[in-house]
Amino acid sequence: MSEVSVCPVCPHSCRLAPGQTGLCRARCNKDGKIVPVSFGTLTGIALDPIEKKPLARFRPGKRILSVGSFGCNMSCAFCQNHDISQVGIDNVSHTERMSPSELAELSLELSHTQNNAGVAYTYNEPLISYEYILETARLVHDTGLVNVLVTNGNIRQEILEKVLPYIDAMNIDLKVFSEEGYRSLGGDFETVKSFIRKAASASHIELTTLIVPSLSDSEEDMEKEASWIASIDPEITLHITRYFPRYRMTDAPPTDIALMRRLETIASSRLKHVFLGNV
Repeated sequence: MSEVSVCPVCPHSCRLAPGQTGLCRARCNKDGKIVPVSFGTLTGIALDPIEKKPLARFRPGKRILSVGSFGCNMSCAFCQNHDISQVGIDNVSHTERMSPSELAELSLELSHTQNNAGVAYTYNEPLISYEYILETARLVHDTGLVNVLVTNGNIRQEILEKVLPYIDAMNIDLKVFSEEGYRSLGGDFETVKSFIRKAASASHIELTTLIVPSLSDSEEDMEKEASWIASIDPEITLHITRYFPRYRMTDAPPTDIALMRRLETIASSRLKHVFLGNV
């Protein structure tokens, strides 16, 4: 009899028969155990300014070795990295293999020559291959460097608790401040809020909200969002970022800049560190 297993990583709780791959396209049932097929497979590697993650208040002026793989457990119509996040291993145009030890060694080498602070796990949803992050991040910490995580936060607490001791800073997408909005993107609002609260208790965090027309552009919702963030800690940084047409959402115009500035004013009434992006 085939053994169906349930993936523990996110709220989708994919039930997978042997050989079957989950909604994220990056985890499969191998002999009754859910494993990441993306382990050690990179689709992107670059040395970025740390401000690009975006992180405004963590190691400013440093660079960070940024790596990504493929797959995601959400399905945003406006995704800017859809060519890697919305595909599986058979549809990725370019990959390279890099073991955790090789990545940690490269990061250390670049710290001596290129002002590199450590490793950022980014581009797709990195936590769907949390095992790779866990193994790599331990080695990176052993070298004295830092680990940065850029995530949608649509991940179960049990997984976050595994990696959190090794993560020094995060940028977490808070895509929209409503349950209905998250359902439309394939995510779970309460899971993301719980993720943010837990992450804030043990790591430097900054949040990003992309202002997408008819999704996250409500001034009332921004008031609610900023108030909720402030209830955790008014020192938490919020990046309010301008939307541009992408992927399957090419009809809506870029976010109005005047609206962006109104949202900045609303958020700044509750939070001490609010930044506009893409304006």
